[in-house]
Amino acid sequence: MRKKIWGIALLMLAALGFTLGSVAAWHGTPGENPYAGRTTAPMLNGTMETYYSDLSQEEIDGLLYMVEEEKLARDVYLTLYEQWDLPVFSNIARSEGMHMDAVLSLIEKYNLTAPETLDEVGVFQNDDLQALYDQLVEMGSASQEDALKVGALIEETDIKDLEDWIAQTDNEDIKQVYESLMAGSENHLRAFTRLLENRYDVTYSPQVLSEDEYRTIVG
Repeated sequence: MRKKIWGIALLMLAALGFTLGSVAAWHGTPGENPYAGRTTAPMLNGTMETYYSDLSQEEIDGLLYMVEEEKLARDVYLTLYEQWDLPVFSNIARSEGMHMDAVLSLIEKYNLTAPETLDEVGVFQNDDLQALYDQLVEMGSASQEDALKVGALIEETDIKDLEDWIAQTDNEDIKQVYESLMAGSENHLRAFTRLLENRYDVTYSPQVLSEDEYRTIVG
């Protein structure tokens, strides 16, 4: 039964990761781009950055998808921490909250409509992500080992999705945020897989990334 659940969740993750335009129906109506027509735009830290172009639909979809994907990671980890009391979940959940804030800063910058459920743990505006959250929590509730595998699977999927969204944008500010999130996900993937190896003598096998890319990340 556990293998069957794992396979279902993997299929759901793969479908979400590769259907990049699927969120257009739920992100709301974007507002006017506040930086259109400028050659530079203010960054949050007070410095200036080059502004490249108005957002494409793919870039809008990417921002609104990623804020909920980072929320999914945060919420799953918070829930699994409550169940298993493993510090890794609490620590990485805080990091995922920072990832959400980074994407939200771009959503606000470009005057987009963010999902309304970001402050509600385990509640998602995207029905597919809601179903996925429920499935991942069920998987991670089977054992501590399964919970760590869920964490590794989430981080693999984040990395793959971020790679895909980076390829869809020509705005340097969005690329910089996505690359920062990807570096964080690589750190998280290493944390989960090392715990699996050190605590349970389990060698994690990549489910989403290629073997070569996975090995490059984990070393």
